[in-house]
Amino acid sequence: MSRYKNVAVIGAGITGVTTAYSLLNRGFNVTVFDRNRYSAMETSFANGGQLSASNAEVWTQWSTIFKGLKWMFEPDAPLLVNPKPSWHKYSWMAEFMSNIPNYEANTIETVRMAIEARKHLLSFADAEGFDFDCEQKGILHIYQDAKELAHARKVNELLAKGGLERQEISESEAKVIEPALSGSLEGAFYTESDFTGDIHRYSANLTEACKKKGVTFEYNANITDVKHQGNGVDVFWNNDQDFSIDTNHQYFDAVVICAGVNSRLFATKLGDRVNVYPVKGYSITVNMNDQESIDSAPWVSLLDDKSKIVTSRLGENRFRIAGTAEFNGFNKDIRDDRIAPLTKWCAKHFPGVSTEHVIPWAGLRPMMPNMMPKVGAGKKPGVFYNTGHGHLGWTLSAATAESVAELIYGDAISQAA
Repeated sequence: MSRYKNVAVIGAGITGVTTAYSLLNRGFNVTVFDRNRYSAMETSFANGGQLSASNAEVWTQWSTIFKGLKWMFEPDAPLLVNPKPSWHKYSWMAEFMSNIPNYEANTIETVRMAIEARKHLLSFADAEGFDFDCEQKGILHIYQDAKELAHARKVNELLAKGGLERQEISESEAKVIEPALSGSLEGAFYTESDFTGDIHRYSANLTEACKKKGVTFEYNANITDVKHQGNGVDVFWNNDQDFSIDTNHQYFDAVVICAGVNSRLFATKLGDRVNVYPVKGYSITVNMNDQESIDSAPWVSLLDDKSKIVTSRLGENRFRIAGTAEFNGFNKDIRDDRIAPLTKWCAKHFPGVSTEHVIPWAGLRPMMPNMMPKVGAGKKPGVFYNTGHGHLGWTLSAATAESVAELIYGDAISQAA
């Protein structure tokens, strides 16, 4: 008998839920903990919606540093860094710069993971028979600047090495693929195999499938401590807001940390270093209540490289626009000066879409300084991680879930042999 029988998953975002599903399918008893009332209520609630292997280029480039410095005092800039001193932020950035030499290798590996993830994500939904407003119409990267287009051609070489087919097309070809596009373009790239979907709806549906098959979800669970004991982990939690009181306790043979930006804290308690930093992103969901808006919004997903804005069509009546990166600690305030560029972008490029009914949102991306997810075993037996996916959590989650579940299964079998 495998010594890993009961496994705890900390975090019920897209990564935690897919991990629970992958573990379930390998015969484990799974309990998922989350401090919210439902699954996918934080960073997995309202992201850009893209499942985009074509957006796998990692950020570890000197150009990212230079842009961050240039835009530091522009409140509506695509990348904004709060200059307020923070040891975590500046040490993370130093480690980020040390990973610049790994830019090409990490981009290629991210592409490979993303391609693998797309298959798993669709197969999970197909096996459980649920819909998530999936639109398999590809993703268009659009460029208004010759310099950015030239860089895109270099990136395309790396994407191809990772196994992705992305085609350079002309302005006229782009407007045939997406007739709603207006204005002039320098050029575009089209990735037919990429697609979009509602991350929250997917997570909620997969959660229900997990529940029906026996996974336990502990919601409103404030984890007060995790302690390694013997070859497993004790999880302590309560259902109040007082983190000093332990009202519940359970021992697990193994634990998988899928806690997003809080993974660093749990890792420290378990004797590991997982240097996740919260990078805030914003989105707006445009609720389209009139026929002109419905007809004017694009169905093909877009990525505007200059503005760092992505879009997705979530059914007939919803249009998601997301973007920007903000280094501002754990602050989740929704700032008007960060939301305004998204609304203005919509008005500029799709003037027929009314922005009268817009829902703003902000979430914290869990980013590792090398821009690669932390997937694998910790130092102590029974401790595993699946976290730190940055801006590609939705894109990579199903592949990393399968990877960590297979690792636990293989480790369990080897330990039992």
